[in-house]
Amino acid sequence: MLIHPWDAPHEDTEWQQWLSVHDFGQLAVNGPPGEPPFVQPLHFAYDPGEGDAVTHLARPNPLWSALEASPTVTLSVVDDYVYVPGPWQAPPGAPPGAPAEHGTPTSFYAAVQLRCTAHIVDDPAAKADLLHRQLGHFQPEGGSARPTVGEEPYGRMLPGIRGIRLEVTAVRAKFKYAAHRPLETRTRIAANLTARGGPRDAAALEHLTRRRQA
Repeated sequence: MLIHPWDAPHEDTEWQQWLSVHDFGQLAVNGPPGEPPFVQPLHFAYDPGEGDAVTHLARPNPLWSALEASPTVTLSVVDDYVYVPGPWQAPPGAPPGAPAEHGTPTSFYAAVQLRCTAHIVDDPAAKADLLHRQLGHFQPEGGSARPTVGEEPYGRMLPGIRGIRLEVTAVRAKFKYAAHRPLETRTRIAANLTARGGPRDAAALEHLTRRRQA
């Protein structure tokens, strides 16, 4: 992933806060030599204080052999993406009537890639704790029993899953929202995002405005 200086996070808290509410991604695993990479969509709970993310998958999932063969993995999360038409990005002073020649279409998006060492969790008590941590993230209001070994309703289900603790070793993050464009162009883009009001336009507008003011 190419990261220009103007697209890089201003500080670690920027991508950490974004990741705390964008908690569905794809886990990419190389697997054994000669086999294609394995990509698994999944929910996860990331904790910057612990420096890790946790998740779990069903025991029959074919990912396990790949993960055991190659525990160095990448967790990739992409969201808040929109298409930006060329005329929106026309430079200041571009003549009207030929917008396609003076504005370059592009994509806006936020992306975080966590390079991790994966640790498989099979101990029943450790799996229960991992599930409790995920529930605390996704369901802080409660309403579900705490996963406990040997106790209903979840104790009997623990053998059917395996946990994964992703120890984060490196981070690449990008917020591509025209931070290098002139103010006039960014203002035009903001007005057009507001007028279009499509899926993710509000999120893209928030990034555009926030990073413009930083």
